[in-house]
Formats: sequence, C-alpha cells, structure tokens
Amino acid sequence: MTQYTPTLLYIDDDAALARLVDRGLTRRGYKVIHAASGEEGLERIRRAEAEGRIDVVALDQYMPGLDGLETLEQIMAISGAPPVVFVTASQDSSIAVTALKAGAADYLVKDVKGDFIPLLHVAADGALRQAELQKARDEAEAEIHASRDRYAALAAEREMLLREVNHRVGNSLQIIASLLHLQANSAGQEEVKAALTNAMGRVAAVAQVHRRLYTSQDLKSVVLNQYLDSLLEDLRRSAEGNRMSRLTVKAEAIEIDPDRAVAVGIIVNELVMNAVKYAYPDGAGPIHVELTSQGDDLLLSITDDGVGDKVKADPRSTGMGQRIVSAMATKLDATVERDPAHSGTRILLKFRRVPAAPDRASSAAAS
Repeated sequence: MTQYTPTLLYIDDDAALARLVDRGLTRRGYKVIHAASGEEGLERIRRAEAEGRIDVVALDQYMPGLDGLETLEQIMAISGAPPVVFVTASQDSSIAVTALKAGAADYLVKDVKGDFIPLLHVAADGALRQAELQKARDEAEAEIHASRDRYAALAAEREMLLREVNHRVGNSLQIIASLLHLQANSAGQEEVKAALTNAMGRVAAVAQVHRRLYTSQDLKSVVLNQYLDSLLEDLRRSAEGNRMSRLTVKAEAIEIDPDRAVAVGIIVNELVMNAVKYAYPDGAGPIHVELTSQGDDLLLSITDDGVGDKVKADPRSTGMGQRIVSAMATKLDATVERDPAHSGTRILLKFRRVPAAPDRASSAAAS
C-alpha cells in the first residue's frame, strides 16, 4: 500500500531558511512548498483544489506586506483551510497566545540555523492528527444531525400513517355503527332491536377512540372528557324518544392511553344502556356519568335515581353486558362496586391513571 506524503506550505520571506526546511522535512516524509510572502501563501491555499492539496501550513511571523498574524487571520477565513503552525523568532509569549487565539494549531520559536526543524516536524504531525480528529468529529456530528433529520422524517411519516389508519378505522367503525342503528330501527322484535342497539354502542365506543386519535395532536393518548362527551352524544342521538334526554357527563381532562380509553368507553356504554333499560320503567330519568381523579387513581361513576334493587331481573337478559363490564374492568385492573347507600343505582369503578408496571419476578416465573 502506497503511503500518503503530506504537503507542507512554508510561508517565509527567508529563502535560505526555506531551503533548510525543505531538506529537513523532505527527509522526514513531507513534500514542502515555499511561499515567500503572506499574499503568495494565501493565493496558493486558495488554488489548492486546482494545484494540489495543502495539508499543513508553517507560517512565519515577520514578513514584508502581510505579517504572520494578518496572514493567519485570512487563512482562518478560508473554508476548509489547513491547520497552521505559527513560527516566530520572538521569545515573547504573548505572541504565542495571540496566534493560538487566532486559530493556530501550534506555535514554536525558530532559529536561523534550522535547529527548530525537528520541532516543526513534530508540530506539523501534531497539527495533522488534530485536524484529522476534528474532521472525524465534524463528520460524526454531521452524521448525528443527518440521523436526527432522518428519524424526525420517519417519525413524521409514521405519525401521518397512524393518523390515516385511525381515520380509516374510525370511519369504518362509524359506518358499522350506523348500519347497526338502521338495522335496529327496522327490527320487529324488541329483543333483536335491543341487541343491535347494544352492539351499536359498543362499536361506537371504539370508533370514538379512533376519531379522537386522528383529530388530536397526540396519537398516544385520549383526553377522557372530550371522548366521553362525544360518546354520550352518539348515544343520545341513537336513543328512541327522550329516554336519554337527562343524560349528563362531568369529567376531568384526564389523558390515558387508547386501549384503556376503549375499555372506559365500553363500560360507560354498557352501564348507561343498562340504566336506560331498567332504571326508569315508566319513562326517562336522570343518568349521570362522572370521572374524577384521586391522586394516582381515577374514579368513574354511573348513577341513576331509578328503582334500584326493587326492579326484578329481566328474564330476557343474557348477562352479556355484565360480562363485558367485568372483562373491561379486568383490562383496566379496576375495582367495581355498587354504592349501597344510594337510593337508585350507583356503580363505582376505581383504577390507576397509569397501569401498574408488571412485577419482574412474577414475569420471570411465568416465562
């Protein structure tokens, strides 16, 4: 494999010293180009793309025309400029500080005999290594920024696709709910009508979650007060006569994940429909849905002022609603209680705002 020979541009008006530098650094593996002034050196750096790459610059301080510091300033203004080793005959340390602040990679004091050439070789090697490290850092940062941009683009695309999926699913479920509503209205048997109406409410509960997701800025959560308002409005529109005219909802703006929101919606649908069917045999009455937070817990209540325990079980009931409520309560890890002090019927569900993390020991044992 051919070893690359780095090119050093030596900018100094002393031609004799430049020849010493050429001989000394050529023996150490460098190709040396000499520029006799700052202006000539700047021109050579600007023409590097056409005339050959400059890897490192050794720049003398005292020169006619542009001096070293002025030349250094202009080199640093060139895009992709090579690293610069500042060379001076002065022992004044303030010059070193000024040069380093201006962008020089290193600094050394020269002599007229060329004894500084080994030090220049070390400084040039160090400047090249430093430039390679900086280039690697710049490329790594550029790749990080590019990766972030790609990730942001993918995330935006994923969000758009999720929103579109939720839109389509919500629309499809809404169509199914509408078909069930039409079928219920045309059913001749009350049992069939009730079954179709119940099914319609369950589908609508899921459809409303998807509707909330595709119309929300956040695809990972559902705001329960908005969700329950829309869900109960759907139930009011689907009810016959005025049987849900006194249905009210009072809920806090609590955010939970979509799966748990579906469970809450289905439970509300089942218990509200149960109250509509059984709480007021002689007509409509108040039904209240309330959702409040209690620390890390959420309390959901569905209340009516109807006949309560005095109503006899409907022999036509299949118990499906109760099984659905139990299944959804299990999904929420909720406790379900009936308030014995209430004259009508009041069902209370209590569950965590955020689901509890699974026990690691239990998970390991189960696996």
